[in-house]
Amino acid sequence: MWRSFKSPWRGVWGLDKAIDRRSRRPRSTGVTMVIDTGLGAQATEDLLDVIGGHVDHWKFGFGTSALTPAHVLERKIEALNSCDILTYPGGTMLEASIVQEHCRVYMSRAKALGFKAVEISEGTINLADGRRQRVIDCALNADLVAITEVGRKDPNNQQSPTEMAEQALEDLEGGASWVIIEGRESGASVGIYDDEGGIRQDLLDEITGIAGDKLDWLIWEAPQKPQQAELIKKIGVNVNLGNIDVNDCLALEALRSGLRFETFAPIAQISVQTGQWDPAKVEDGDNGSEEAADDEDVVDAHA
Repeated sequence: MWRSFKSPWRGVWGLDKAIDRRSRRPRSTGVTMVIDTGLGAQATEDLLDVIGGHVDHWKFGFGTSALTPAHVLERKIEALNSCDILTYPGGTMLEASIVQEHCRVYMSRAKALGFKAVEISEGTINLADGRRQRVIDCALNADLVAITEVGRKDPNNQQSPTEMAEQALEDLEGGASWVIIEGRESGASVGIYDDEGGIRQDLLDEITGIAGDKLDWLIWEAPQKPQQAELIKKIGVNVNLGNIDVNDCLALEALRSGLRFETFAPIAQISVQTGQWDPAKVEDGDNGSEEAADDEDVVDAHA
């Protein structure tokens, strides 16, 4: 059962302030979506003990849920649902079902398996006019949360940022709860990323500009740390981020909280510039402790 997150460092004011930069679960902004490409049931349960308070969405990447033993998948979904984490299979699964004309069967099975949502994408296939909305409706009729994705997986067949942004707005209007901006697992050559994984500022600006007040419902796939750091700097600490490796969840949370170099350095610099912190000032009552620490260092050095 999920318990609200409580830091063991509570009471150290500076760390309290850092941790409190983040919105708390359940939340509508600052969502973290992790991608699971094949964890076992025990590994999932162990991870949830550590990261359960920081994860909002758990995506079973591409077709992995179809290749996981049924008893393992059942146990994983049960553990995730008990933590109130939104679970869904990857969009390629649904695309494959649509090609086989089994969309409604897919929705029914997803619901029966315990998934709370489905991802609706056109990363590989193209849907006829009006079909995307019908798929969203099909998910909603099955009592599933509809999460759509915009963008293509083929680097040579990319949508324009205007097309992605307008499709996102249309999906939200049509009943989708979230829209994922394609980034793949590599974070390169698709969506807003160039061939080296760098963010193309012109594409990011165009999408965010068109999205306007719907920006909080966009989830940016950002598997690489530099991408995560840049999106946090440009959009804010509570930007929605996806395709985060399950083992990198705490590292991302530290990045969001300003407890890693990439996001702490600007905070420290601003603190000096605004006079909030004077590097030369010794805290009240710290002289003795600093001297004691120096003495201990001397003892250690000669041990």
